Amino acid sequence: MSTAPAPAPTTPGPLTPGRAARWTGRAVLAAALLWTLVPLGWMLLSSLKPNADITAGAPDLWFAPTLDNYENLFTGANSLWPYLRNSVVAAGVSALLATGLGALAGYGLARSRMRGKHHLSFWIISTRMAPIAAVALPVFLIFRFLGLIDTLPGLILAYLSFNLPFAIWLLSAFFAELPPSLEESAQVAGCTPWQAFTRVVLPLTRPGLVTTFVLCLVFAWNDYAFALVLTGPDTQTLPIAASQLVTQTGVDWGQLTAIGTVVVVPMVLVGLAVRRWLVTGLTMGAVTGE
Repeated sequence: MSTAPAPAPTTPGPLTPGRAARWTGRAVLAAALLWTLVPLGWMLLSSLKPNADITAGAPDLWFAPTLDNYENLFTGANSLWPYLRNSVVAAGVSALLATGLGALAGYGLARSRMRGKHHLSFWIISTRMAPIAAVALPVFLIFRFLGLIDTLPGLILAYLSFNLPFAIWLLSAFFAELPPSLEESAQVAGCTPWQAFTRVVLPLTRPGLVTTFVLCLVFAWNDYAFALVLTGPDTQTLPIAASQLVTQTGVDWGQLTAIGTVVVVPMVLVGLAVRRWLVTGLTMGAVTGE
């Protein structure tokens, strides 16, 4: 009985330009992941340490974890719950409004045949390019005149004013990719224009809607400038609560890393929950010159 010869050991082939490019891309990706994940991991570990271990000269990776920093955040007179509630309401409502209104305006802009449509689209997104510091004083004066300072509706309106141009610009590009024949076929089948929009167009652009909502939510959730200028004792958000832990007498590193974890984790979970839609939306070529 004959046996098959053992396969000869393979040697790696020459380093071609294609393979070199792939390995370079992997190295860059690994470096970017380390640059992003190491600080987040270190913050999480520090939030589970006593203050004495956090400020120790030599870092210690082997320690007895404790939840004292989180307990101190959510108990006592300066509990984090009001700040968390304000952040959830302001960020969530503003992102929902921006996505809903952006879908309506973006669809109208995409299907419009008026002259200068491209210039109008650029003008809309250009309003989002202004830094918050440049508009903080005018916005404060307007909101004070309207009685919106230290109110959640005022904060929601401020976030909406910055998120809505971005939502219109992004969603109009998604709608422009859909052929108008889809709505025309739905109307021939008996749908009204509104039914064609809600039953045909919106389901087909679900990745774009999810992408827009998540990006608007992240901006509002992480905002510090608007929250600093427009809020008061009853409407302050999580970034403001974090800044209050840095005082002239010192920094409470334990609670600061704990509140940083509280700020980061919800957005990470939201991104993971909708990652399929988010990746699809970001890779559909939504940002076009149309």
